[in-house]
Amino acid sequence: MKMLVRLILGLVIFDAAATAPTLESINYDSETYDAALEDLDNLHGYENIPVGQAKIQKVTVMPSENRELLTPPPQPEEAEEEEEESTPRLIDGSSPQEPEFTGVLGPHTNEDFPTCLLCTCISTTVYCDDHELDAIPPLPKSTAYFYSRFNRIKKINKNDFASLNDLRRIDLTSNVISEIDEDAFRKLPQLRELVLRDNKIRQLPELPTTLTFIDISNNRLGRKGIKQEAFKDMYDLHHLYLTDNNLDHIPLPLPENLRALHLQNNNILEMHEDTFCNVKNLTYIRKALEDIRLDGNPINLSKTPQAYMCLPRLPIGSLV
Repeated sequence: MKMLVRLILGLVIFDAAATAPTLESINYDSETYDAALEDLDNLHGYENIPVGQAKIQKVTVMPSENRELLTPPPQPEEAEEEEEESTPRLIDGSSPQEPEFTGVLGPHTNEDFPTCLLCTCISTTVYCDDHELDAIPPLPKSTAYFYSRFNRIKKINKNDFASLNDLRRIDLTSNVISEIDEDAFRKLPQLRELVLRDNKIRQLPELPTTLTFIDISNNRLGRKGIKQEAFKDMYDLHHLYLTDNNLDHIPLPLPENLRALHLQNNNILEMHEDTFCNVKNLTYIRKALEDIRLDGNPINLSKTPQAYMCLPRLPIGSLV
């Protein structure tokens, strides 16, 4: 029985869908409907109606009115919020167009890059090797060790290392430096090591007396390239490398604690008896200076044997 009733209801629904009117202007009057509301209530008791007495009435279903689907316009506040969300922000809320790296990535260079983004900063050490730099970049005030090798730096200005009171080592190997301001290094209170090899330096500025290691090899230092008594007060200077220049003399006086003096491949012609020793004190022994290189110079070391009497080892150089 139930199956038959379901079949009849399915036919009613299919017939109603097939006879549905088109979307035209229709007068929705209650008189046009064949079924009253009271008759619709009787449909719920279809299970109790005998099959032979079942009456099927065709009912016209009222179509829904034509309506435009209106989407509410976005609120101005929501649009502004979406625009703000589309703009990326940094952790501190600032825009990436105006980054603030001071204190984290160091000061900005001339190209508007933070020094520690352009170079590599590890603790108090800054590495700017092989970056095609033509000038010393601004350095963080905490810099203690600075390396800028294999670049195109031409000049060292007096303000390049200003206020870097913790700076201990500067290495500018293999640049094209030809000029150094007089006060570029003098006011650095902690500077210990200065490496300027493989450049085009013709004259050294005044250097701080705190230096322990100096390497200015392979430059263009000549007769007036080093000031008189330039190394006299450097009591802690241990290594002085001046190879491959145009020096014609040994810069005197040499610090007492000097251990290594390399002057090979210069133009040194002569040496005096008091260059290394004290001629007034024959018992004087210069124990620290064990490494002297004079090979590659046009000097005959055999002509001044008294100049080496106080040394623990003879200099390396020509004896003929």
